[in-house]
Amino acid sequence: MPTPPLPQRRLGANGPMVPAIGLGCMSLSGVYGDADDAASVALIHHAIACGANHLDSSDMYGWGHNETVIGAALKGRRHEVFLATKFGQVKREGGANGVDGRPEYVAQACEASLKRLGTDVIDLYYQHRVDPSVPIEETVGGMKRLVEQGKVRFLGLSEANPATIRRAHATHPIAAVQTEYSLLYRTEAEETRATTRELGIAFVAYAPLGRGFLTGAIRDLAGVGGRRAQHPRFLPENFDHNRGLVEKVEAIAAEKRCTPAQLCLAWLLAQGEDVVAIPGTRNPARLDENIGALDVKLSAADVARISAAVPPGAAAGTRYPASNMKAVYL
Repeated sequence: MPTPPLPQRRLGANGPMVPAIGLGCMSLSGVYGDADDAASVALIHHAIACGANHLDSSDMYGWGHNETVIGAALKGRRHEVFLATKFGQVKREGGANGVDGRPEYVAQACEASLKRLGTDVIDLYYQHRVDPSVPIEETVGGMKRLVEQGKVRFLGLSEANPATIRRAHATHPIAAVQTEYSLLYRTEAEETRATTRELGIAFVAYAPLGRGFLTGAIRDLAGVGGRRAQHPRFLPENFDHNRGLVEKVEAIAAEKRCTPAQLCLAWLLAQGEDVVAIPGTRNPARLDENIGALDVKLSAADVARISAAVPPGAAAGTRYPASNMKAVYL
């Protein structure tokens, strides 16, 4: 018998329905350790079988590698998934990533993504980072043309601030805005949600488990490696403080007879029907665990207690290193 669909939530006022918990695919391109392409394809197939068929990628994850792996996994199965990807970050050798929001680049990037993904249409196309040198109206105008050409179905923004979102939405309806959102880091996300809720835009939460911190699996500095080592939350001067916050989550999760990850995802989804989570993993068992969050029942009192245990701004360290913070929430 086919697996029953996961609980669905709508992207935007008149947008498509997607599972409340999808799959962020960034880690399939070696960000948090070596990834095996065959195992990644198997994971994507497992996600589809489980109903977590909202796949989120970007052309900068492995600089094309991520989309190529997803394209391989979706051969003959494209119709079974809701496919999201992003454009806008450009590689600069020996330095920080650049951004390009020019309409002509939008068209170029989309063509490249379509080819790697092996499809003729992208369900949700995000601007990954706002280009401060290009008016958002021009960038979204270029994205709008992709919709008119049938190459993209819905538009999204990532790490855009409320003023930018309003201007973009006035140019063409925005279905979803994506920002980091978890118990550890939520101030900017909740400011953004005040605007997205008003405009009927869905909120897609990336890094909903604090880049793994909120799973409870990272217990000391020895467990920090790869890209995580660059994030301030994991630096020695911040680690113990943040680990203390996770211990509070672990205690409540034990009471609720669920894992810390499940508690945090259940808390996030309890913030409103406009919220969709895309936790990332390379491990099918972790994916199953994340989906299990949908069975965790939290009362309003539970949600308030969890929020109070890790209040807004409680985490030590910024969301990204100082150089990357200049490119977010623009």
